Amino acid sequence: MPLFAIICHDRPDAGTLRADTRPRHLEHLQRIGEAMAMAGPMLDESGVPRGSIVIADFADLESARAFAAADPYAEAGLFADVTVTGYRQVLP
Repeated sequence: MPLFAIICHDRPDAGTLRADTRPRHLEHLQRIGEAMAMAGPMLDESGVPRGSIVIADFADLESARAFAAADPYAEAGLFADVTVTGYRQVLP
């Protein structure tokens, strides 16, 4: 399966949505098991989360988009924008 990157930027007015939704978000990520290459928050200059990156194996772009749309963070309205794109790991 090919790798896809899901890049999400939080809404500036999201308030506590990230913290409130985090347990369900983590459960969602764990559902794909070994297909997950990496995932974690993007941080601002002071170390506060401002978005998320997920890189995982999916059958195709539509599957990756469906996974992104079903993320509890997305469903809660946390994100200002979401980009789903093919990804090729070069290093390491």
